[in-house]
Amino acid sequence: MSSTTLRVTVTRKTTDLCVAVVACNNERTIQRMLRSVEGLARRTIVVDSGSTDSTIELCRACGAEVIEHAWEGYVKQKQFALDQCDGPWVLSLDSDESLDEEASRAVRRAIAANDTAIAGYAINRRAWIGDHELRHTWQPQRRTRLVRREKARWAGYDPHDRLDVDGTVARLPGLIRHDAFTDVQELLRKSVSHGLTTAVSYYEMGRRGSTMQLLLSPPSAVLKQLLKRSAWRDGWIGWVASFSAGIQAAVKHMRLLELTHQDTGARS
Repeated sequence: MSSTTLRVTVTRKTTDLCVAVVACNNERTIQRMLRSVEGLARRTIVVDSGSTDSTIELCRACGAEVIEHAWEGYVKQKQFALDQCDGPWVLSLDSDESLDEEASRAVRRAIAANDTAIAGYAINRRAWIGDHELRHTWQPQRRTRLVRREKARWAGYDPHDRLDVDGTVARLPGLIRHDAFTDVQELLRKSVSHGLTTAVSYYEMGRRGSTMQLLLSPPSAVLKQLLKRSAWRDGWIGWVASFSAGIQAAVKHMRLLELTHQDTGARS
């Protein structure tokens, strides 16, 4: 696809906003993300950690600034992207996230209002698996995304990062569309990958595994989605997503249990 096709004519004045994005091999979703902030941001900065597909070319064709930076982990990589921004406001998005029109308008209004009592804004995020929108599973999923740069910092643990701000966080209307998975196969693969990554993070934070956690956590994760979040209302895909949460929990506690016993054996 040519760069001429990718560009969208901006007819509205941009806000004093920087968009910070981390990416790697995201050619499937990066254009939707970039188009959702066109005409909104003064700068869009994409920190790429080694794409081998057309991600970098697509970003540059859409007018984004690309910085190539080796992967440091979810929290550190997103903090690096935030540190590259200037100006008072930063909108942090993942490469598979995009604003709907209502959220875009709300961001513009919030920046124009520049309420000094507000340090950041959260927007609800809704996941998609292929063409299936999950209206109930994992809902609500409010994520702090629009922040005053000097009051914000990435925290949490890999892969569960969070954007903390020093001050009040308000809510904005609209949605962040999260094109999280192309299909069930990718959902399962990422569930396992995230479970393994979380186990290592837990271990490094001093948490240890137990057979009781392995027994109770997976079914609890499934039931939380099906009953508390009413995931069954999303149809068969809601059931699948719910059980993927159980798989992730099982993988996490299996790996954590292994790390715990490896540590015990090394000290004995």
